Amino acid sequence: MTKPVRLALLGCGTVGTEVVRLLHEQAADLTARVGAPLELAGIAVRRPGRDRGPLPVDPSLFTTDALGLVKRDDVDLVIEVVGGIEPARSWLVEAMRAGKSVVTANKALLAEDGGTLHDAAAEGGADLYYEAAVAGAIPLLRPLRESLHGDTITRVTGIVNGTTNFILSAMDATGAGFAEALEEATELGYAEADPTADVEGFDAAAKAAILASLAFHTRVTAADVHREGITEITAADMASAKAMGCTIKLLCIASRGPDSTGTDSISVRVHPAMIPVSHPLASVGDAFNAVFVEAKAAGQLMFYGRGAGGAPTASAVLGDVVAAARNHLAGVRAPSESAYAALPIRPMGEAITRYHISLDVADRPGVLAAVAGVFARHGVSIATVRQASVPPGPGGAAAGPAGRSGDADLVIVTHAAPDAALAATVAELRRLEIVRSITSVLRVEGEGS
Repeated sequence: MTKPVRLALLGCGTVGTEVVRLLHEQAADLTARVGAPLELAGIAVRRPGRDRGPLPVDPSLFTTDALGLVKRDDVDLVIEVVGGIEPARSWLVEAMRAGKSVVTANKALLAEDGGTLHDAAAEGGADLYYEAAVAGAIPLLRPLRESLHGDTITRVTGIVNGTTNFILSAMDATGAGFAEALEEATELGYAEADPTADVEGFDAAAKAAILASLAFHTRVTAADVHREGITEITAADMASAKAMGCTIKLLCIASRGPDSTGTDSISVRVHPAMIPVSHPLASVGDAFNAVFVEAKAAGQLMFYGRGAGGAPTASAVLGDVVAAARNHLAGVRAPSESAYAALPIRPMGEAITRYHISLDVADRPGVLAAVAGVFARHGVSIATVRQASVPPGPGGAAAGPAGRSGDADLVIVTHAAPDAALAATVAELRRLEIVRSITSVLRVEGEGS
């Protein structure tokens, strides 16, 4: 029998335990696919005595010395599912410089310092696989890196965070507010005890950086991504979106095109946006992920499935392990990093977007003209306007957000314009005496200008 491919597993939490289980349950099939048995050489954990259920492994494989495990001569391939920047970066750099291929699910590390990992892989002649870092079990990164390598990708739009998609889907379906939907997501296990990385868009921004790097052959880091979360989305926003035939999703959007000087460049952003219910991403509910890819020759492609969870993520990890193990046995490398384009990153202000703006204004003659004048001064064209007087509440008091009589709700949707012009428009509107408050500002995607 061919000598086994020996694996070092770094981390044995939710994903790591599923990796161990799949290695055991599918051992015969994996051996047939690789051409040699896959054998665990060791499992590095912080607490070896922790109860991990009935894992089918010898307890002696557990160690707290991750670096020592990575350095062992009998280790051929390293799987990292610990997460975080350090010490994971040091472990993986050590492994790849020594010629040991790496399979990782560490989106934060790839987004912050993927260049260091790719450089280490090139230096040691090792493979670096990370399909599980974005969208769980969905086969997405390999198509971007290999299947579409002969095409020119122009845009990637995706829902890549299951927690926020569950929250927004619940708000849309039930009319609940953000806090209520977050509480439900936490009770069901979709949201962490500290949901900041999800609801503030950090997780999606890391994934957006990875997607943009692959799609546009350019090193993109999380710092290059414009990021906004969903904590300010209200039930009123959802109702307004429904009135327009839209829903609200947290989108990652990476696009390629000319900047203000005509130079080929890329824009990468994560923010909530209204999209028409007819858009393919609008029907993606619950904690599912979906990514919509547009390419010059291939046209429009959509990838959909479960984007998180122990078993789906472990499935992606094992797919990479099989590929890396095959290469190890054949003495070859996978395609190396493609960053030849090195395109500049467009600032958010140059992104072409549309806005949906809800205003609470004084209900008197000339207000609409004054508001329209602000848009005109900044070169922003108005697509639609909807105005309604706020009905008086008990005793004649207004029931509107400003809580005073004589107010009106004004909802304006713009045509496409540079984001900087739209932001300047909103800033001037805030200073107008006739504008009591700006109750909502949301971008609109997936429609014509």
